[in-house]
Amino acid sequence: MASHRLPEASPQDAAGAWGHRLGPRSILARYLADLAFLLLAFSLARWLRITLPLGKALDAEGAALHPPMVFLALVIWSVSLAAVRAYHPTHHRDAIAEMQAIAAAVTVAALVYAGLLYLSYRGLSRLLFGYLYLLDLGLTAGAHLLWRTIARRWGAGKRRMAVVGVTPAAREVAAGIRRAGADRVTLLGYVVEGNADGQPTELELPVLGELAEIAALVERHGIDELVIPAARPTAEMEDVLATLQPLSVSLTVVPQTADLILSRAQAEPLGDLVLITLNAPAIGPLDRVLKRMLDLVAAVLGLLFLAPLLGLIAILVWLDSGRPVFYLSTRLGEGERPFRMIKFRTMLPDADQQEGDLVQIDAQGQVDFVKSPDDPRITAVGRFLRRWSLDELPQLLNVLRGEMSLVGPRPELPELAAHYAPWQRRRFGVPQGMTGWWQVSGRSDRPKALHVEDDLHYIRNYSLMLDIGILWRTVGTVLRGRGAY
Repeated sequence: MASHRLPEASPQDAAGAWGHRLGPRSILARYLADLAFLLLAFSLARWLRITLPLGKALDAEGAALHPPMVFLALVIWSVSLAAVRAYHPTHHRDAIAEMQAIAAAVTVAALVYAGLLYLSYRGLSRLLFGYLYLLDLGLTAGAHLLWRTIARRWGAGKRRMAVVGVTPAAREVAAGIRRAGADRVTLLGYVVEGNADGQPTELELPVLGELAEIAALVERHGIDELVIPAARPTAEMEDVLATLQPLSVSLTVVPQTADLILSRAQAEPLGDLVLITLNAPAIGPLDRVLKRMLDLVAAVLGLLFLAPLLGLIAILVWLDSGRPVFYLSTRLGEGERPFRMIKFRTMLPDADQQEGDLVQIDAQGQVDFVKSPDDPRITAVGRFLRRWSLDELPQLLNVLRGEMSLVGPRPELPELAAHYAPWQRRRFGVPQGMTGWWQVSGRSDRPKALHVEDDLHYIRNYSLMLDIGILWRTVGTVLRGRGAY
């Protein structure tokens, strides 16, 4: 019936939707607060070391906190907090898990910091360092517990869910969520797959609208998660995931059995239900900030230090085969947004007119872009540049502009992406990169179909340390030159 529709969000819904949009900002604020507590712990530790009658008296140098020492601590603590995913949503749902993550992050950071200080600056009092560790651990853990208390009292941080369908199974799931998750979940209503005006009248929750208009419903009601009460056929699930890909919403499945294992799935018990989230963001807000900081620093430094080399390469390309020196190719970035990727030109000026002939589809429907080491279109200088991956260096400009990252799936050609199956499009859920997992696992020697599988492996296992590891392995891969053509 039409009476079940909610054409406009209520004031409570509007507040919840605003809170949902501020989620990444809230996480960033807590991260900055943790760094502020670290600075406070430094000051208090120094004061305690000078004031308390423990240990031998310190001179001015022994109690000094030099700016490089403090900056190094901020960097190490940031990496440690990101490595243990201290701000991951699953930690906020479990106080014990969150405290374990905080304790692990502070302890690991303190040990690494102590080791680096031993190699660089041994003048810091060991007793002061002990005060610093205990104070920071207490302040950070206490702040997170206080945030949990305030958030629960104000109702902040609740996930806003909508259930797909009004079948008996869907209504049973809705009842279970309301019964067991009232303190963690706001259940908004149902999203139906057919006509929203022809639904039963005895529903205990409103019908928000139709699945076909899910984008508008997410915006109107601030939906965080769309819950499907039972596993669907694989093809149907892939279609739903493809629809939700550009939206800031997760698809959560309540399976009839607990043996459903899918890409980057997160299982969570809720009362007598098992929720499996399939569309969880691959990169959290804090990880994204740190990844972008790494990209900016590396891109700026790389362009500055490599400027003479870039100029020399440009001259060699011009002398070898004339202009243009650069090759601009339309690629798809994160969220399938098109942009112009820049490289040094390594082929004859009109070589891209034959590019469509290289796209092939095999009997199994796998899309491949056929590359050959003896391609006659490659110039003499271009062959050298490809051998050492020097043609990719101008993409530091794309990284600087935010169109690419240092590490991630390679930006895809629109012609190839047009043939992608829905599951393959999940590779566009993260920033596309200059190098990635498949580049350090075989490069062009591997079939194109395996590249997407490698990209999904990267997405499933993303961490800042994985990015750093891939960058390190890229150096060895480039020096070996295997598969580079």
